[in-house]
Amino acid sequence: MKVSTAMRRWTSLLALGAALSLGPQAADAKKKDKDAKAGTPYASTYKAYPGRPTALVGATVYDGRGGRIDNGTVLFENGKVVAVGGADLAIPSGYDRIEGTGKFVTPGVIDIHSHLGVYPSPSVDALSDGNEMTSPTTPDVWAEHSVWPQDPGFSRALVNGGVTSLQILPGSGNLIGGRSVTLKNVPSRTVQGMKFPGAPYSLKMACGENPKRVYGERNQKPSTRMGNFSVDRQAWIDAKQYMEGDHAERDLGKDTLEGVLKGEILVQNHCYRADEMAQVLDMAKEMGYKVTAFHHAVEAYKIGDLLKAADVCAAVWADWYGFKMEAYDGIPENAALLAKAGACVVIHSDDENGIQRLNQAAARAQASGRRIGVDIPDAQVVGWFTYNAAKAMGIGAKTGSLETGKMADVVLWNGNPLSVYSRPEKVWVDGALLYDADDPRRKPVSDFELGQPGEGDVK
Repeated sequence: MKVSTAMRRWTSLLALGAALSLGPQAADAKKKDKDAKAGTPYASTYKAYPGRPTALVGATVYDGRGGRIDNGTVLFENGKVVAVGGADLAIPSGYDRIEGTGKFVTPGVIDIHSHLGVYPSPSVDALSDGNEMTSPTTPDVWAEHSVWPQDPGFSRALVNGGVTSLQILPGSGNLIGGRSVTLKNVPSRTVQGMKFPGAPYSLKMACGENPKRVYGERNQKPSTRMGNFSVDRQAWIDAKQYMEGDHAERDLGKDTLEGVLKGEILVQNHCYRADEMAQVLDMAKEMGYKVTAFHHAVEAYKIGDLLKAADVCAAVWADWYGFKMEAYDGIPENAALLAKAGACVVIHSDDENGIQRLNQAAARAQASGRRIGVDIPDAQVVGWFTYNAAKAMGIGAKTGSLETGKMADVVLWNGNPLSVYSRPEKVWVDGALLYDADDPRRKPVSDFELGQPGEGDVK
């Protein structure tokens, strides 16, 4: 056991050293100043791990965009999908051929709502860095400055859930919680080494009970829902004034809000009730920004038509409900009814365990729909935890589906991914095989876990 641990650590360090860049190249002072004023001084240093030309053959392929190919073939090389087709697709020489008969292939799983790294395991106060609850609005904070890359949750999400990309959000204690960061789910010494290249930032906002409870208990504004909206609106008004100024004195929070108003930063809005989501859409129209997705959104089924018209995704659980008053009207048919209305559906986790079973959550939501006569095809449901999530994170042009030229983020499942009995057999990130159930050398373990009971536990 000690030899295995040492070998795995040595293999990991060798791969890490080969794959990770040592930092962004130096730029001239003018460029640095421009980037700093634009609010993007922390560039990704992510570099894909090395992979091999690979052909997955004979499996059922779900492409993430609603397509299904039986006895399909998926080719990828140099970190990109080369081709997707049927059994007659020619396989170039030099490709590793992996037999997939009886198995299934999907794009890598994507979680749009995660707190891994900022609320890592073990869950202790010393590692709790997800909520800057010192003011109702904290747009100046960035989640990436709290992410702990050694969180064991990252590797468990990879091996148990096939998660290849995820968005890390600040918590929901504040009306405006700060910037999110989108990560590739790879081992790294630094968060910048995990940072998804070219992914836009998002701003985490929150409605409802959380902010008014947190600050109402301190006898300060907001203590009501009308207080929530008042504080939000004033923040946007102040941001507009800042945007029209000369920026002689920088304000980190207003930099972020300005980015939202310019359409450079997306908005991910924690919101449960239908009436509040509708009011937020009104506020967004008033202030000139767009909500990309409502998260949790347990009453989204009541306003599917409004969400479709506004092109806003609903990132939901399969069946969490009733744990507080604003979750009281949550129903397990939520996702299916949204899909029937033509709205964008995303299945999210908000949980270090749920992220390991997003495929099963989507299957439960699908089954709930079937019980009321709303039958969503399997190929469409797979999109709920792949392409739709990527779209709502602003990375849909790069990942989330098996299409030529996209990142080769791929999962080979040992059975139908919508079955409780199925699990990832192999997971590739940018064409690099990072997990193989049949190869002990490719079962990543966080440095934090090495030598501890249950290290790298795979369920």
